[in-house]
Amino acid sequence: MTFVELAADFVSRNAEILKMTLADFSDADMLARPAPGANHAAWQIGHLVGSTWHMYNQVAPGALPAALAAYHEKFTGKTANVDDPAHYGSKAQLLEAFAQAHAAVVEWARHLKPEDFAKPTTERLANFAPTVGHLVLMTGSHASMHVGQLQVIRRFLGKPLLF
Repeated sequence: MTFVELAADFVSRNAEILKMTLADFSDADMLARPAPGANHAAWQIGHLVGSTWHMYNQVAPGALPAALAAYHEKFTGKTANVDDPAHYGSKAQLLEAFAQAHAAVVEWARHLKPEDFAKPTTERLANFAPTVGHLVLMTGSHASMHVGQLQVIRRFLGKPLLF
């Protein structure tokens, strides 16, 4: 396995772990907050879609579906406190958008050459992902970080331990 294949697989596997974590959530469960000020699953999934679209649009415009741009505008820190289900859409809609975003990243990453991983990112993005390689790996890590938060919601809801 090449590093390029490994990096793409890392993003893909982390996306699958996130989907497994939410498999038994209902639409109502997606809005549960385990503590005051904690983000619920609906906002977190929308945030992952929007932030992924935003970051990759800076490095590879058009690599992710243009329709996902709406998630970047809709899932901001200013909307994290919204509890209205109509704002978020259904669990199925959120997970479909998440699947589209991460599948597009995986497909794009699989076509990179090893030297592409050393290419610098744009100024603002460079603060936390200075190269394309950092960005690809950060995509999987970002999903994993949210899986940890989703596991807390699982426990709050009394769902079975998965991992």
